[in-house]
Amino acid sequence: MLSRRFFLSAAAAALTAPAALANAPLKSLRPVARAGAGLVSGAAGAGSAASLKTLLAGAGLSGQVACAVAEVKTGKQLEAHDAEVALPPASVAKALTALYALDSLGANHRFTTRIIATGTVSGGTLQGDLILAGGGDPMLNTDHLAQLAQALKTAGIREVRGAFKVYDGALPQVHSIDGDQPDHVGYSPAVSGIALNFNRVHFEWKRAGKGWAVNMDARTHKYRPEVSMARMKVASRALPVYTYADRGGTDYWTVASQALGKGGARWLPVRRPADYAADVFRTMARSHGIKLKAAKQISTLPPGRLLAQHHSPPLDLMLKGMLKYSNNLMAEMIGMAATAKRGKRPSGLKESATQMSRWAKAKYGVSSVRMVDHSGLGDASRVAPSALLMVLVAAYKAGALKPLLKRFPMRDARGRVIKTHPIKVAAKTGTLNFVSGLGGFLTTSSGTELAFTIFVADSKARARISRAERERPKGAKAWNKKAKRLQQQLIERWGQTYGS
Repeated sequence: MLSRRFFLSAAAAALTAPAALANAPLKSLRPVARAGAGLVSGAAGAGSAASLKTLLAGAGLSGQVACAVAEVKTGKQLEAHDAEVALPPASVAKALTALYALDSLGANHRFTTRIIATGTVSGGTLQGDLILAGGGDPMLNTDHLAQLAQALKTAGIREVRGAFKVYDGALPQVHSIDGDQPDHVGYSPAVSGIALNFNRVHFEWKRAGKGWAVNMDARTHKYRPEVSMARMKVASRALPVYTYADRGGTDYWTVASQALGKGGARWLPVRRPADYAADVFRTMARSHGIKLKAAKQISTLPPGRLLAQHHSPPLDLMLKGMLKYSNNLMAEMIGMAATAKRGKRPSGLKESATQMSRWAKAKYGVSSVRMVDHSGLGDASRVAPSALLMVLVAAYKAGALKPLLKRFPMRDARGRVIKTHPIKVAAKTGTLNFVSGLGGFLTTSSGTELAFTIFVADSKARARISRAERERPKGAKAWNKKAKRLQQQLIERWGQTYGS
């Protein structure tokens, strides 16, 4: 049973997968809340509200802008621009995934990771196999595997005569959330029925003589077990910074020597989640004197005796962290678990996302929702502002979403929080290169509650980005900054215009 305090501290330390560094970073990454979460004040300040046409014309944005706002009590749409145009929602899609999961699994649902034995135990010796069985928990970390290893010892197990197996069949295997992303970005790891440390491995390097000492581990604040399923080699080159290959069941990486500097660290994605979890569990079991054979991956779980188990936090608490830190792996695993709960185990992300789109149509009567994943990372997803607005209004009336959304401070033109700003916002941001979204709720100074959706996208500019440039393409930062400024200007307009 994990407390809310534990979850929040763990989330602050591990939930975010920073995506802003194309090269090897100069220092260890310390996850923080997503950049751009605050809204930047613009032309429509405390004075009279600029017209919608004026704001859109003055934004200086290439591409398309689509937006809509409604009063939540009546559902009446108050103002819109191209609200029927479906654009990529980016991570705003996670709000839809959260509602899908709540409806399918329930707020109190917990994911369970188990240690199962087949065969008999006599004198501390297990005559059969030991199975690490993943249950689709996206928040499983090294500390939890250490606790399971301790529980195994407490259960009296001293020796395992049979095989050591890892079950990952609770969810389908996906090599990368979005195959169009560079191999090395931590926000697009593999997905399967078992995950560890958000399927990221910690790469650290230090200067050692004329070269570098490198280390790959599955660290948490408490443990730093080295792993053998991921290897790193320093290559004498300038570019590319990273290369990846699957060599004999090992995640094999190389890194450019000219990108390393004196030392630093970075989280890299794991492509073989079952092997990663098994590797770390073997280390933890060995620390208690229990030697396990090399793991065998299984997709079907045989019957056996439960020796130990770990439960995730309740789903509503997990969703709050997922939305706050915009964690892609959590969205995909929870989304696919929701689809499986509804009666059909999906074959992959796209099929599961299609089922979520059909659910949205059936539950909310919206047809302009066409998702290819649950996180919004894939830019082929399309959502119309009018459709999401209907979902938000219905969710508000049911009390299902707003309590999970992060509160966003309004800021001035220099990025400083305006503590006394009369408009209060709770929303989900979404950011891809040349794509920016924002959807949620605003409370005006008079207490009027509005739901809003804003999508901005330059699909042509995004299409020109090569796969290698996806982390930091030219012009994307400035474009996204303009999009954020427009979003706040629209919120300020709506707050002033419809605040009475």
